[in-house]
Amino acid sequence: MPANAKINTVVATSIGLGAIIGAGIFALSGTAIAIAGVNAIWAFLLVGIVAIFVALQSSELVSLMPNAKGATYSYVYNAFGSELGFITGIISFFSNGTSISVIALSFGAYLASLLGYSTAAFSIPFAILLILILGIINILGFKKAASSDYFLVLIKICILVVFVIFAIFFALYSGASTLSHFSLSPSQAGLSPFFAASVVIFFAYGGFQTVTTIVSLIKGGSRSAIRAMLASVIISIVIYLLVILGLLLLLPASQYTVSADPLTFALKTIGAPVWLFLLVGIGALIATASATIARILSTSRLLYQLSTDRLLPSALRKYNRGSQVAVNGVILCCVVGVVMLFAGNVFVIAAISNFGMLFCYLMISLVVIHFRRSGKISEFRSPFYPYLSIASIVILLAFMFGMPSESLLIGVMLILLLFIVYYSLREVEKKKAVRVRLFK
Repeated sequence: MPANAKINTVVATSIGLGAIIGAGIFALSGTAIAIAGVNAIWAFLLVGIVAIFVALQSSELVSLMPNAKGATYSYVYNAFGSELGFITGIISFFSNGTSISVIALSFGAYLASLLGYSTAAFSIPFAILLILILGIINILGFKKAASSDYFLVLIKICILVVFVIFAIFFALYSGASTLSHFSLSPSQAGLSPFFAASVVIFFAYGGFQTVTTIVSLIKGGSRSAIRAMLASVIISIVIYLLVILGLLLLLPASQYTVSADPLTFALKTIGAPVWLFLLVGIGALIATASATIARILSTSRLLYQLSTDRLLPSALRKYNRGSQVAVNGVILCCVVGVVMLFAGNVFVIAAISNFGMLFCYLMISLVVIHFRRSGKISEFRSPFYPYLSIASIVILLAFMFGMPSESLLIGVMLILLLFIVYYSLREVEKKKAVRVRLFK
């Protein structure tokens, strides 16, 4: 594409932030507080640190393979071949497609709340409408989607800052003590609730890899992409911690429940000014819309790369060079996003998405180890090798096995199904078995 059609580092950072902020803080912050109380702050910090670990290792792979459009899938495919690549790619697609549902469902809940409608009745119809509209925006062109995301991110960060400032002033001048808000109930105390909240929160940081799918479209290539990815993670950590603090300043942790609209819930409960309720509600709509744009963009490009590598049908190779859009990939992403809206509430859908995310993060660490042992030298090298990679693997496995049993079962069943599908397709094509000697 022409150089002047590329995006700069700031816009690339906004795409990463757009995929992160909205996916977690507007949709799952209340759920995390309901599970772990004040310890949700530490859970957000812990998962943010793990996200930095993964982002540093992803940066090394971006530097090594700047033209890869399939993010984790492309790295695994180049490191370990088509079998594990196929499984990783489909799991990544399923995870990202499901994440579109979570974010859109949060949009629907906030919109219903703003309009005074029942969130139970109207969340899904509004979510479907959002997915369809943003799918069309993506099809119209990458540049349009990226530009719109940039402005949406600026607006929602400003609104979140206003929310935090209001929460601080409310705590200082309401006349009521907020110390009790930070107390833990028996069900929120201990390692188990903290761990459960951390598993849920993993979904909140999943969007930074969106940047790795558009390296070729960023001015400065991999260097700019690495800066954008790391910046988006660090900025999101700071914003997340401030907003969680703000929520706890407004209401005791015991009042939060599993819901898709925790910020407007808190404001409505304390009787906040109508203008602030409307402003934060609009900010939530903007945040979830921009996150949905970014997820559709990255997931459609993943499908395109899978098809280009001949692991999916040729129909998904339809790519508009002028607008830089994988058209059929966008359509399929939207279909999956709509279907998964009916899988359960926001907590259940996020848990399903988390398995794929954890699996892909685990693969990133393994790929880094593979390329380092193979002698591949990249311009950017993740620090503290191999300790950073080993620590990431241990933590990610712990989170994976600590997931809700239903999500873990779905993930394991999906992996087994993909093995069957992969080797069935090889049999149809009469491919010879690949024989590898692991030992002498």
